[in-house]
Amino acid sequence: MPQRIRTGTEAGKKGYNTGLTHRLRRARLRTLRSRWFSSRLSRIRPYPLPMSELWSVCLSRLEHELPQQQVDTWLRVLSTDADADDAQRLRLVAPNRRILNWVKKSYLPRIQELVATHGGEQMQVELSVRAPVRKAKAPAAAPGEHAPAALAAANQEEADLLSSPALQDERRYARTRLSTASSFENYVTGRANDLARAAAMQVAANPGTAYNPLFIYAGVGLGKTHLAQAIGNEVFRSNPGKAVRYIHANDYWHEMVNAYQKNSFDNFQRDYRALDLLIIDDIHFFDRKERTQDAFFDIFNALTEAKKQIIITCDTYPKDIKGLEPRLISRFDWGLTVQIEPPELEMRIAILKKKAALSGIDLDHDVAFLIAKHLRSNVRELEGALNRCSVYANFHNSPITLEVAREALKDLLHAHNRQLTVENIQKVVADYYAIKVADMHSKSRSRQVARPRQLAMWLAKELTPLSLPAIGEAFGGRDHTTVLHAHKTITRLRKEDEQLNHAIHVLTQTLHS
Repeated sequence: MPQRIRTGTEAGKKGYNTGLTHRLRRARLRTLRSRWFSSRLSRIRPYPLPMSELWSVCLSRLEHELPQQQVDTWLRVLSTDADADDAQRLRLVAPNRRILNWVKKSYLPRIQELVATHGGEQMQVELSVRAPVRKAKAPAAAPGEHAPAALAAANQEEADLLSSPALQDERRYARTRLSTASSFENYVTGRANDLARAAAMQVAANPGTAYNPLFIYAGVGLGKTHLAQAIGNEVFRSNPGKAVRYIHANDYWHEMVNAYQKNSFDNFQRDYRALDLLIIDDIHFFDRKERTQDAFFDIFNALTEAKKQIIITCDTYPKDIKGLEPRLISRFDWGLTVQIEPPELEMRIAILKKKAALSGIDLDHDVAFLIAKHLRSNVRELEGALNRCSVYANFHNSPITLEVAREALKDLLHAHNRQLTVENIQKVVADYYAIKVADMHSKSRSRQVARPRQLAMWLAKELTPLSLPAIGEAFGGRDHTTVLHAHKTITRLRKEDEQLNHAIHVLTQTLHS
């Protein structure tokens, strides 16, 4: 008599666990997962973003991929067409033909990829130039009014509009190529940049006489471009009649090459010599460009002799720049050279909070501490991490908690992760409570030091495989009974002290990241 195949329920009741039952269960589980995933996809696509918000998301991604000066010069000036009603097409409007051609040549493929990712594969990108102001048509002449008089009135109205001080200032500011986002007000100051900021403010108050040239050098993403442009914005705000210009060294080179090709090099030189403030960003891009250096040398001499201000940024100290002529480097020493160093922990937290406030992001101090503790290289990396947390939280309709931040930044945190040691624990706890690491080894019994030290011992016992004597040795040669007492004390207090329990949660999340 053939053996009857038991069902999953029967097999479970009688203790059977056949291979057939396992395969049926796995197949059923795969089917359910597939249906669930398909239903989720159908609910999240297409991505329901308004065109202006879609462009903001794409621009935020581009800010993480490109140098800030390129984003400010070529991409941030683009706007969405508010009158467009095509739901399958993102219409971007450039202020002039030059910017449109450069965006189309250099950035359009990547913009199209991002739009397809965030707006749907059917979305297309269309570029256009902002329509110029057209002459007003003459209104129909009223009874008894002559047509020439009506036309004259319309032309006078348009002339008054075009000659208004506000419009003139707006046009002059557009020629500066500065970013409105760069100001002293939103520039976070700390020990790493206080000297550079003080010098910048002096130059902004007394252009051409304080420090000329002002040479600012720093690593990538530490804020040298922001500070240089803040000077330009402050000078223009104080005197809109000043001829101010910001330009990246690579763009300067392109302009000079175009001037040679069009036989207009004299006009090019004359244009730059007429400036009141010239900001050259990343001058190390002049490396081995002899003719560019010659042209800039002449402009440099003309501006300094006329008491016009020059500001230069670079990624290294002037004498360490490779490929620059010695006569040019020597002139950089005429003024003041200042350095911006990587920000310390407190400054990184302040930067994150400032960026969050400007972007309308609700950022808890503990989340800022988690990000700042692990991302230390530059400000741009911090801003990118903040934006990633914001996008991740918005997508999951959740506030930015420690758990959300860890999940959103898991790849970044993993890249910065180190082997967990007692030294790591001591450093993180000391930073959290704003005490010195040396206090962890001291004999001080003040509550301000003793409680963080006990907490560090507790974390060392919980998170490392070290023995009690080894932990005690790492804390200034203390006895193992001291470590055991600290562990019992913290275990008892965390049940009663909500603030202490919160600190343990934050520190554990930070150390595990």
